[in-house]
Amino acid sequence: MTTNATTHGSAESQTQTHVANNQSALTNQSVLVVGGGHVGLSFSLLLAHHGISSTLIEKYKYPTVSPDDASAPTQYLDSRNTALSRRTVQIYQEIGLWDELQSHACRIDEVHVSEQGSFGQAKLKKEEEKVESFGQVMENAWLGRKLLLAVKAHPLISIMDGNLVESLKQNSDSVTVTFKNSDSETASEQTLTADLLVACDGRDSSVRNLLNIDSSLYDYQQSGIVGVVTTDKPHEHVAIERFSPAGPLAVLPLTDAQGDGREPTQQGYRRSVVWVCPKGEEKQYLEDDAHFLQTLQNAFGQRAGTFIKAGKRGCYPLTKVLAERQVDGRIVIMGNAAHTLHPVAGQGFNLCMRDAHALAKMIASQGMKAEDIGNPQFLRHYEQARLKDQKRVIKFCDAVLHGFTHPNPVVKFTRNLGLLAFDKIPNVKPLVATYAMGLKS
Repeated sequence: MTTNATTHGSAESQTQTHVANNQSALTNQSVLVVGGGHVGLSFSLLLAHHGISSTLIEKYKYPTVSPDDASAPTQYLDSRNTALSRRTVQIYQEIGLWDELQSHACRIDEVHVSEQGSFGQAKLKKEEEKVESFGQVMENAWLGRKLLLAVKAHPLISIMDGNLVESLKQNSDSVTVTFKNSDSETASEQTLTADLLVACDGRDSSVRNLLNIDSSLYDYQQSGIVGVVTTDKPHEHVAIERFSPAGPLAVLPLTDAQGDGREPTQQGYRRSVVWVCPKGEEKQYLEDDAHFLQTLQNAFGQRAGTFIKAGKRGCYPLTKVLAERQVDGRIVIMGNAAHTLHPVAGQGFNLCMRDAHALAKMIASQGMKAEDIGNPQFLRHYEQARLKDQKRVIKFCDAVLHGFTHPNPVVKFTRNLGLLAFDKIPNVKPLVATYAMGLKS
């Protein structure tokens, strides 16, 4: 077992031992992280911030990135954009990464919420809530690039990309993962053993499946069309949430293509867009720019100005996937592997970041006491500690989605009255703003 030395990330803890017959076992690893998307990369950095070593196994081969390369980012993850809550920004500030991320993040100063064809609307303003911003919007390609550069530069993080996990084995004091190169059928198997494994490998998690952890799946029968559009009116750091019969829509502020998020002279005509459509209607929105722009115009009116240009768009099926449990022995299921949510209100990634932050902090505390960081009872305590926040966010997303898409005229009238009353009822705005910023968990 490896507790003290590995928890404090000593040089000896990262020693790699190679064995015969083309198999290798890397020993003395504190934490194995399976899945190197945004959550996995961020979690490894959070561990490293506490002096905890980790090895990250990612099935895809990462692109070559250089801190000196100022060109457009490589789309190695996806074409989406992420709304980072105020709490998520604080987490990146804690580990000293926000100054680097800020260069391509655009703050949200106001949030406008309305329903297509109805009278109700509500607004949140940062001045009224006395905050610097409600959050920041960043293109996933830039976020992934910055996180990957930070991970590759950190001496406490080892990367084994281009490798697919094939099996898992646990005993009383360790967990072992067997994997091999995902691009070669003839590649030799390798193994890694550690005190703890954290699976951040997405909605269709291979680790979750290998553990036979059941998950509930709800198919919204919708697709999310995401990308970047340009308008003739500057965004002025306003996020617009619009509810239509098809589902929730959003237009969020973005930085200029090569601009700096801190630069006050930015023109600000680029916007992130999320368009939700029924399954089977994706093609017309993906392939026909003119149709896509006109559809956005019809839905948003002139709130964002005139939509004049559409960039390349991606399409993602919208489902809710919830793991039956998030801990199995010395293994923790995290990120979309634990809970994949509808993108309404932009809560999914921010919830994952709060999970990651909490677990890294608890592991650090466990290590400082020279306790076993993979102790199953300790990990179940983490799971219980996070359930309240998770259930609250899941319930909130479902309530917003179903409440604003219900076709009943009485329900529609009631929700629009609610939007109008939003500005008038005492203490409602601060409460909603606090939840939206991820500051109440």
